[in-house]
Amino acid sequence: MTLPLVVGVDGSDGSLQAVDWAVAEAARHDVPLRLVYASLWERYESGIPGTGPERPSERVRAEHIVASAAQRAAQRDPDVKVTTDIVPEDAVDALLHEGNNACAVVTGSRGRSELKGLLLGSVGLAVAGRAHCPVVVVRGDKAGLSGTHERILLGAGGPASGGAAARFAFREAAARGCALDVVCAWRRPLTAEDPAREYEQQASARLDALLGELMAEYPGVRVRSATAEGPAHRILVNRSAAADLVILGSGRRHGHGGLQLGRVVHTLLHQADCPVAVVPQSV
Repeated sequence: MTLPLVVGVDGSDGSLQAVDWAVAEAARHDVPLRLVYASLWERYESGIPGTGPERPSERVRAEHIVASAAQRAAQRDPDVKVTTDIVPEDAVDALLHEGNNACAVVTGSRGRSELKGLLLGSVGLAVAGRAHCPVVVVRGDKAGLSGTHERILLGAGGPASGGAAARFAFREAAARGCALDVVCAWRRPLTAEDPAREYEQQASARLDALLGELMAEYPGVRVRSATAEGPAHRILVNRSAAADLVILGSGRRHGHGGLQLGRVVHTLLHQADCPVAVVPQSV
């Protein structure tokens, strides 16, 4: 059974952007699209006896939101199979649950209940920090959202923490037929006596260990790898302006129920100029 690509929808502009992005992604990978609206009102109203023919207003709103999102998806690509659901759960809990049976979860950068001043909505942040499947937060400028750069960017961790993200990046580049830029940032500690060259060589060795087998497995993917001196979060934010997708790994420790996002992932989710994919890996 092919796992679907799940999209959280709530009628906001951010969720509509997520639907648009996800339709193209589903077509690219030939997977079905599942549009999910989460509403606690559905849970509360299900236990209230009906007193008339009118349905609860929140139920009507939910049905309108998912129907509009499904229609939008069908207009963008009628060949993508679309299903919808209204789930009586908190949005974060619902998407985390959906992620257990999804190839990935897609969210907008902000929902309709988020304050406009926030760079990233609480739902997207929580799902990206806790899900056990890849999560894509759709954000960025017009070029990043439309995929016109024809390149994706992988922030390289080590094989132990970034192997799943690297494999995701190669699959994505192969499906898109685009270039894959891989960057490994390095810094020389202020108190270190070793020359900077040694730290650069260590970063280069990490790249070789991370990419070697995958480059052999995906010979058609054009890979451009580089080391860069400086803070990884700043380097990747700057380079995201020329990418259609940034891919980052995120370690998941067993028994840890809170957000598991490092500084680099957290910064990119708030500041990247294109969608960001967070790929979990057990550590």
